[in-house]
Amino acid sequence: QVQFEESGGGLVPPGGSLRLSCAASGFDFWRKIMNWYRQAPGKERELVARISAHGTPMKYVDSVLDRFTISIDNDKNTRYLQISSLKPEDPAVYFCNMGYPNPEGSWGQGTQVTVSS
Repeated sequence: QVQFEESGGGLVPPGGSLRLSCAASGFDFWRKIMNWYRQAPGKERELVARISAHGTPMKYVDSVLDRFTISIDNDKNTRYLQISSLKPEDPAVYFCNMGYPNPEGSWGQGTQVTVSS
């Protein structure tokens, strides 16, 4: 059974940074394109970043370009999303999932990113 577990979210001041982690099980992690998505209240879930199975970033949505960095650690079966220069439009629940062009697995609980005032 494919499962995702996101972690690392929290309360961050504007301009701050944090690193999100995605642990997964139930499939060959190292074979799959992986994605980070986010969903803000009242909005649809959107793709934020995508990375190849070998660790090459494939896509960043324009709004996070040069601020977010997606990476992998296949030894730990973990994917990361480094968030820097947090903006007011970044707060959301962040999710990871595999597949291209559409997500293929069930969604985890996500991890909440909040900007402090």
